[in-house]
Amino acid sequence: MKICCIGAGYVGGTSMAVMAQQCLTSNEVESITVVDMSESRIAAWNSPDYDLPIYEPGLVEILKACRNKNLFYSCDLDSAIKEADIIFVAVNAPTKTSGIGAGMAQDVVYCEQSARHIAQIATRPKIVVEQGSFPVQTAQVMARILQENGCPGHVVLSNPVFYSQGSAMDDMKHPSRILIGGGSTTDVQQKALKTLVDLYKTWVPADKIITTNLWSAELAKLVANALLAQRISSINSISALCEQTAADITEISKAIGMDQRIGPHHLQAGVGFGKSRFRKDISSLVYLCQSFGLQECATYWQSVITINEFQKRRFAHKIVRYMFQTVTHKKLCMLGYAFKKNTGDVRETPSMYVLNDLLQEEAYVHIYDPKVKRQDMLAELDTVCGVNADNTPNLDQMAVTAKDPYAACHQAHAILLLTDWDEFKTYDYAKLYQNMTKPAFLFDGRNLLDHEELRRIGFEVHAIGKHDPHDIGLQD
Repeated sequence: MKICCIGAGYVGGTSMAVMAQQCLTSNEVESITVVDMSESRIAAWNSPDYDLPIYEPGLVEILKACRNKNLFYSCDLDSAIKEADIIFVAVNAPTKTSGIGAGMAQDVVYCEQSARHIAQIATRPKIVVEQGSFPVQTAQVMARILQENGCPGHVVLSNPVFYSQGSAMDDMKHPSRILIGGGSTTDVQQKALKTLVDLYKTWVPADKIITTNLWSAELAKLVANALLAQRISSINSISALCEQTAADITEISKAIGMDQRIGPHHLQAGVGFGKSRFRKDISSLVYLCQSFGLQECATYWQSVITINEFQKRRFAHKIVRYMFQTVTHKKLCMLGYAFKKNTGDVRETPSMYVLNDLLQEEAYVHIYDPKVKRQDMLAELDTVCGVNADNTPNLDQMAVTAKDPYAACHQAHAILLLTDWDEFKTYDYAKLYQNMTKPAFLFDGRNLLDHEELRRIGFEVHAIGKHDPHDIGLQD
């Protein structure tokens, strides 16, 4: 069979790469073509030096093994649709910024456009698979468009992906589960469902492949992300209480994480959750609850977002408060900008919100992240926070991206650790301290470092969920 994926973003780019690798020696799959209307994005996927549009450990190695063998990237959408037996739709579904449901509902315009284009181009029935996180009933909408505009026989399935950025390649090779949602029990639907199941059986054990109805598959993805985000917001709310008492959030997380009913995952306090899917999926869930008149449920899930906003804002306030109530014209070194280690993804990263608050305070922030590209950082800052060179003429001087962490820290008043990159634990902090403006502050937003050792060096250290032994009792 031939496979086409519409959308060369994070989901389409990574999932199809793993599928190509796992099917490289399979007689079932002849080719996988990832298509996108963005010529620059496709050019990046095809770049000879593998300067890819996203960073994910292990991705380059897969492309070296599969690209132009059974994995292809192209802007020729029509040819890919005509030739494909299965079409994955992995387009973006951004949160609406205006109109009904603004700020909560997802805009599925690209899903609808994809369905209409398939209906227009396809000359024979296709198995169309929505992949990613889309609102409930998106698959039904796509199915109706295909049925009423194209040749009969198209089948739409839902196949949301479950993986963690930074370990996505391994998560997809050895998934905890593959979820496939189908529609009715007609022979055509069941045949399509079996075709997709058999495709995944190429490398996934049968007992890890779950089949459900369309609603369950679509809603399961929203709920999974909502529950993960809920755990993060829950532990972060306790971190604020710890800072006002003698409790230690690390000790609390360890103690409750050993409870088998709870488990240790997503109980590490931090500056707040990033990952665009968390906020987007919770907002979509809130809107869905409101749409069915379940206001109490909507309020409950909205509180997860509220705590997250509180945590990000609280960290910036902590920086200003301890640095003598002002960071105006002070140089601050921000270590890490991605929302987590092992990814260059800056969508909804807490670092962006902290940076925005510090820019409002007229600080000069020098940012070092080993994988984040400046153009991505500035694009997200503009889209989400409305900060750009037009309304902030000296933005290039106020938000500087550094290629070397030691240069970024040179003569800085403070180090702000915002991403849990492993390399940050290996730096010579005595050397960093020696070249900083005194008193030298360090704000650990990930509880990554040895705070007592840093204090012995001379740093004034403040961390998430840790009571400062030298705190004089100032309140936010």
